[in-house]
Amino acid sequence: MTGVLPAGHKSQRILVGVTGSVAAIKLPQLVRALIDLPEQVGACPEVQVVTTDHAMHFFNQREVPVPVHLDADEWCNWSRLSDPVLHIELRQWADLLLIAPLDANTLGKLAMGLCDNLLTCVARAWDSERPFLFCPAMNTHMWTHPLTRQHVEKLRHFGYVEVPCVCKTLACGETGMGAMAEVSTIVKAVRERLWPDERSQVDNG
Repeated sequence: MTGVLPAGHKSQRILVGVTGSVAAIKLPQLVRALIDLPEQVGACPEVQVVTTDHAMHFFNQREVPVPVHLDADEWCNWSRLSDPVLHIELRQWADLLLIAPLDANTLGKLAMGLCDNLLTCVARAWDSERPFLFCPAMNTHMWTHPLTRQHVEKLRHFGYVEVPCVCKTLACGETGMGAMAEVSTIVKAVRERLWPDERSQVDNG
């Protein structure tokens, strides 16, 4: 996995995965920032969202101005062998997969190859030639747990690109590492992998 689309490639379909971290509260802000990318790169990205059930505790779906796919959607439109499979359709549609936030539970699932919901099925079926970015977000003590380092390293070994978490006061009141990267940092990482040529022009101009 290269982590960057080929030069001159104008595909711009971004699939955002969101998991059950408090940082999911930033999903509407993140989606709006991705939609606003044309101001920087002169392109019009399309965005869709795949959410876990737990993530939905932290955001209002009506505030997300793009399609949001739920676990239940995987099955409600499938009744026979000729019917489309949603996680495959989403994988085929997207040029880049961004999981933000990636909680400790889903991090462990991805590292071990588990796929028990729509998002983890998309991830397991992901095209290794397309960029896959992940943004860890969890409590500081969860972040410093030895298994977390192993899981993150395994995802890096797969070729996935980490957008590192940061140190700040978390929702639980503790201060330390584990907060999701700022939205602007995440959007910059997306831009660098979908539009590397435009990135250099923006940075120099």
